[in-house]
Amino acid sequence: MNLISNIWNHPKTSAAGLLIALASVAGVLSQQGVSLGKLGSGSVVSLIGALATALLGLLAKDPETATQPVSRQASQQAKLGAWAMIALLLPLPWMQGCSAKTVAQDIVNWTPALQSAVATVDSTAALLAPADAPVFIAATVGFDAASNLLAAQAKAYLANPNAGVLAQLQTGVVTLQQQVNVATLQAVHIVNPASQQHAMAAIQGVGTIVSAILSLVASVSSKAALAKMASETGVKLSALEPYLNRSLSARIVAAHYNEPVELARVQVARAEWAQMQAGF
Repeated sequence: MNLISNIWNHPKTSAAGLLIALASVAGVLSQQGVSLGKLGSGSVVSLIGALATALLGLLAKDPETATQPVSRQASQQAKLGAWAMIALLLPLPWMQGCSAKTVAQDIVNWTPALQSAVATVDSTAALLAPADAPVFIAATVGFDAASNLLAAQAKAYLANPNAGVLAQLQTGVVTLQQQVNVATLQAVHIVNPASQQHAMAAIQGVGTIVSAILSLVASVSSKAALAKMASETGVKLSALEPYLNRSLSARIVAAHYNEPVELARVQVARAEWAQMQAGF
């Protein structure tokens, strides 16, 4: 009943959420070559995505044009459609590079943030309760070596974006992603609430950046390579879903790309969904 009540009380937000889902699913299906049949010169999937985007545009009315004052909550709801439409019309900054060189540069641009996040992990142990620090250190012990190797592979790919270097980069990002996933599940078992909060935030800071790099690598990888990468992941993203702080991820992405958090939130959700669909 609460679900029905929420939909009834917030129809615009509910409609925008449904349209975002439709457009996101249509985008992923198109990337996978699924058309659901032809319609004129296009496909049914592309039509669904276009209609969803167009309807989001109709929802995106500027509240400042209203003749009566509106509340802050109403203003935020009115802006939701606009940000959703922007997120769907623009390519994801870390999922649809124009070329291998562009993607390689974007990956390299993420590496200082990655190494900073790993440095935060290294300093977080001092903030934990004495009994929790050894567990956290053991869970994150491989972050430094894996992140340094990934940064070096990213620079090598930027200098020479060929298939051999890309294969190394694919292995490197999956290796670090798995270390982050395992560490997240281990940090869940930290009993002290304050320690767990510090530990999870530090690990997810690394995880958010690794997820962005993984999506970039995926955007220049073949379907066969993606399948191989996914097959090497023992701990899947779905296992982490209950513990993910998506607001934190959105803030990290927004700060990196200098964009509004509302836009980054939609982008993070789309990237996460695409990775799960790919088997990560």
